Amino acid sequence: MTTTGVGRSPLTRSLRLGLLFLGAVLIGVTAAVLAVLLEDPAVAHEEAWGYAVVTWLYVLAGTLAWWRRPSNGMGPLIVWGGVTLLLLSLGTLPGLATLGAVTATFILAVMVHLLHAFPSGRLRSTASRITVVGGYLVCSVLQIPLYAFNPAAEGLPVFIAARPDLVVLGETIQAISGAAVMVATVVILAIRLRRSNAWQRRILVPLFGYGMIAVLFIPFSSSLLEGWFGWTTSQVGFAQLVDIAGVPIAFSLAVLRGGFARTGEVQELATWLSAPSESRPDVSAALASVLGDPSLRVVFHVPERSGFVDADGLTVELPGSGDTLASVPIELSGSVVGAVVYDSDLIADPELVRAAGRLVALAVDRERLTAALLATEQSLRRSRERLVETADRERRRIAQDLHDGLQVKLVLLAIDAQRLANQAGNAAADRERAVELRHGIDVAAAELRSLVHAVMPSSLLERGLGLAAEDLVDRLPVPTDLHLGNVAGLPTPLASTAYFVVAEALTNVVKHAGASRASVRLDCADGTLSIDISDDGCGGASREGGSGIRGLADRVDVLGGTFRLDSPVGSGTRLSIRLPVSLDAPLPGRPETPAAQVRPDAAVGATSGVPEWTDTVPTSVVPGTAGGTGTPAPQRPRPARATGAPSTERLDPLPTLPPSMNGTTQ
Repeated sequence: MTTTGVGRSPLTRSLRLGLLFLGAVLIGVTAAVLAVLLEDPAVAHEEAWGYAVVTWLYVLAGTLAWWRRPSNGMGPLIVWGGVTLLLLSLGTLPGLATLGAVTATFILAVMVHLLHAFPSGRLRSTASRITVVGGYLVCSVLQIPLYAFNPAAEGLPVFIAARPDLVVLGETIQAISGAAVMVATVVILAIRLRRSNAWQRRILVPLFGYGMIAVLFIPFSSSLLEGWFGWTTSQVGFAQLVDIAGVPIAFSLAVLRGGFARTGEVQELATWLSAPSESRPDVSAALASVLGDPSLRVVFHVPERSGFVDADGLTVELPGSGDTLASVPIELSGSVVGAVVYDSDLIADPELVRAAGRLVALAVDRERLTAALLATEQSLRRSRERLVETADRERRRIAQDLHDGLQVKLVLLAIDAQRLANQAGNAAADRERAVELRHGIDVAAAELRSLVHAVMPSSLLERGLGLAAEDLVDRLPVPTDLHLGNVAGLPTPLASTAYFVVAEALTNVVKHAGASRASVRLDCADGTLSIDISDDGCGGASREGGSGIRGLADRVDVLGGTFRLDSPVGSGTRLSIRLPVSLDAPLPGRPETPAAQVRPDAAVGATSGVPEWTDTVPTSVVPGTAGGTGTPAPQRPRPARATGAPSTERLDPLPTLPPSMNGTTQ
């Protein structure tokens, strides 16, 4: 993981200079030993080069790990592995044979230690600690009989007596104990792999996979290769050396894949804090970079919610005690301002995280205020969305109650009035008054239907946004092109908002624009409902020019959309609106389910059960302005994509939203 935006502290720079010096010394000493061994005819050149190359690999890999994560224990451990190999090589020099005899198997204990300590550099469990201690005991204490009683070691300071029987017994005990340590290591690593998450497996599988093969190969390679394949002792030794050489390579790959946790670069945060705020990363990115945990994130405490939110203002739960993730609170002046959520497998020491949190507490508090503001804005938006949904639901209820209640009663009264007018026994004056009563009822019914249409058009409830928009366009006196995309199955608040936007815009086209042609485009794609309305009129419309457009803009804002009005004087008007479709809403394209079923057969003017009118009274009232009458509206098929033309029918009133009904506060 890169550390962009986080500078290097002086302590880190000085440590890196020390690492360069240490690496150069170890590589140089190894090269010197190699040069001496190559001059010794008793030492095979392949063996000398093999030990030198493996030592260099450990030194380079350890220096790289130490460089990347200065106070993580993994770097020093890998370098320690190189040192043990160097000591073993030094043991081949005259006068240093004792050193070689004592450290002959130390590298095996280091391999076990490395695998158990990865990635934090610390032994996390009691089982790992026991296994690693056992490995060092096998390679040190159980190594004593092999040089103290070995006749070949006579003359060395550590030689006690020539007891070949004790040497054989010691070799057997060491081999069995070493195999037990290796098998225990494999079991523990397998358990860790099974319990790790997907991100951890990406790093652990290559390393642990090779490590398990490597530690099993060492104790069983002699019997396997010598007994089954007839290899010589020197060939088996070279194979074991190659096996040991793969360990630093595997750890180097783990370093490059981001598998080492940082535990000692908190000082770099001071450099980050001193950087200009516009050029530095956020707190989470800085801490993740410094502490070496790509999954690390900072969450912020919001007292009003008695919990925590993330940088986007969304509520989060802190991990529990049994989770791989852990959390540490961040306090400022005795109050909790946030928490750091991190991977405890990568960062074993919570005190390190707590120290880093204290250092960035002020920055966390600043970002906490920002997150709290975002949370408040989201809460306000959700509250306003609920108000819009409640207003729409109330509209539908009122429209349905008026339609199914009062309008039906008016129809029945009209039928009674018609019956009185047609009774032959009534006087002419009574029949005339009955006709006037029927006419008055029709006028009242027309006004009521106009009101119902303005509150919530029945076409929108019955047939959905597409057909409702076609109905609007078909009744316009201005030729209008309608382009319909996939708008079926939209959530009700979204569909009603889109309808009222189109209705308000077309109302303005008719009343104010003086346009000769208009265009309406509705489409839903990629989770966004697009509404585009344009005309070639006089332009000059303003978002602040009237309560209708202003109310629509507020409603669009409540739904998280964008509202753009472009209306230069003399160049027509273009209105573009984009509304996000909720992820949990029905997908566009599914059949629409009306929110309220308004029965067409209950409409005022329905001919079912109504006697024929005289020529002076219309048989049906086309919805129009209050008191308007007309001829029966022709029932035409609605094309899926209609192009409007001047209509020969009466113009329905295009509904506008009164301030009390648009779901916003004027």
